[in-house]
Amino acid sequence: MLRRVSTLLWLMLGCTAALAQLPWNAPDPQKSQALALKGDVISGEVAYVICQGCHRVGALGRTDGSYPRLAGQHSTVLIKQLVDVRTGRHSNPKMLPFADHQALSVQDIADIAAYLQQLPVPSDHGQGNGKDLILGQQLYERDCAACHAPNGMGNASRFFPRLSGQHYRYLVRESQMIRSGERRNANPEMNNAISHYSDEEIAAVADYLTRLPIGTR
Repeated sequence: MLRRVSTLLWLMLGCTAALAQLPWNAPDPQKSQALALKGDVISGEVAYVICQGCHRVGALGRTDGSYPRLAGQHSTVLIKQLVDVRTGRHSNPKMLPFADHQALSVQDIADIAAYLQQLPVPSDHGQGNGKDLILGQQLYERDCAACHAPNGMGNASRFFPRLSGQHYRYLVRESQMIRSGERRNANPEMNNAISHYSDEEIAAVADYLTRLPIGTR
């Protein structure tokens, strides 16, 4: 019995290591299937009910950075993140029970993504102290805007998330995790771009992003 448990543990560790070595946007059957499906907004609103306990009604997230704002995010990005959580490429123990295949079908993923993408993005989101906005702008324009766009709207076709309208503390936390390599499904180009950033520089960029106009697609 102990030998069997030990074997299972080694297999799990091996799978985790293999996932960590996969490209950040490696092909995945579930992701490809969800991207090919037409998401239904009404069905997505119903399916999202299991998510709103954390991400809140309207997918507004939380200003303390514990949960991101999902409203207005690109459906492609949302699909990738949900699939990454359920496959283990993005380790998120709190979210896994709600993203697992027993909780959501691939069609549910497509529906939720379609619902969240079309939600309005209000301007009342968490911000920093506003002291280093010039530095934040300089760093963002030099290192980040080529991928996430000058207005912070990201790029849906390349799976670059929208950052405008996101909470300051969430941006800081995730940037620090990407810098350290803890966020295993992050784009390595971003990891390289901010690997040399200090905590103060990460905070400055995050604060600058929270000041960008919310805008529309």
